[in-house]
Amino acid sequence: MHFLHVGENCGGANLVGFEHRTAAPGRIAVAIDFDNIDIERAGGDAFFQKRVPKGAPDYVQTARITFPSGRHADEICPTEIAVVGWAAQMGTITFHPWPVRGDDVDHPDELRLDLDPQPGTDFADAVRVAAEARNLLGDLGYTGFPKTSGGRGVHIYVRIEPRWTFTDVRHAAIAFGRELERRLPGQVTTKWWKEERGERIFVDYNQNARDRTIASAYSIRPKPGAPVSAPVEWDELGAIQPEDFTVATMPARFADVGDRHAAIDDEQHSLQPLLDLYERDEQGDMPYPPDYPKMPGEPKRVQPSRDTDRKK
Repeated sequence: MHFLHVGENCGGANLVGFEHRTAAPGRIAVAIDFDNIDIERAGGDAFFQKRVPKGAPDYVQTARITFPSGRHADEICPTEIAVVGWAAQMGTITFHPWPVRGDDVDHPDELRLDLDPQPGTDFADAVRVAAEARNLLGDLGYTGFPKTSGGRGVHIYVRIEPRWTFTDVRHAAIAFGRELERRLPGQVTTKWWKEERGERIFVDYNQNARDRTIASAYSIRPKPGAPVSAPVEWDELGAIQPEDFTVATMPARFADVGDRHAAIDDEQHSLQPLLDLYERDEQGDMPYPPDYPKMPGEPKRVQPSRDTDRKK
């Protein structure tokens, strides 16, 4: 039993059944199709597995990726629904795809906007920020595809042309977040250090850094109730709650409304408008996560309250 308070057995067999019922037309496979994926597996405490397990079937294809440290790994690269079923029976709860395809692992084809509620804020606040994010996307000429995170946040995906680096895509996310800060003062922050964020929605730009991933659409989250990261339409956001989408409810929803992200591959956008905005801001780069090596152009990576050189 991987979950509590679901109303149905969520052991391994039913995890496979859920993935099949929501993926029968291949939709979860499309959500992670040819993406390199980390998998989050059950077993005591859940754990992440970045390398393909030994003894994987021959039909499980891989692609080699390089971490910021310079090390590399052969990660699962799903090409068919059988891979999803195999991963589920291995205890995979959540799929964490890289924003790249197996034939080009250094140029992301997805900009990921992670609207993360901070203490004192909640899903409703994230939804309000998402509404302005939709307006900004429209001003940029982008089509965004929202989904619940499976928690209190909102994720928005934008399909982009795969011709920019991870650094470029991360800069684009920084520019997007800074523009949201200007449009919604006091409601949005891009501050990396938690002590500076306040009761605002954090635009987690570092989710676009190399080796950072977000739970895929239709992935189950390892939380009570077995919530699912659910694709939604923009106009649905104000009328839903994250707990509406679970292992128990998603198959019927999928059968009723189909895949809300079915059109995500119809158009690829240029990242240039956001990169131009990043340059015009003239604010420079922002800190990377603590496990990263010092990155070119990165400011001092020190928590402000511990920075003895910081101007008072």
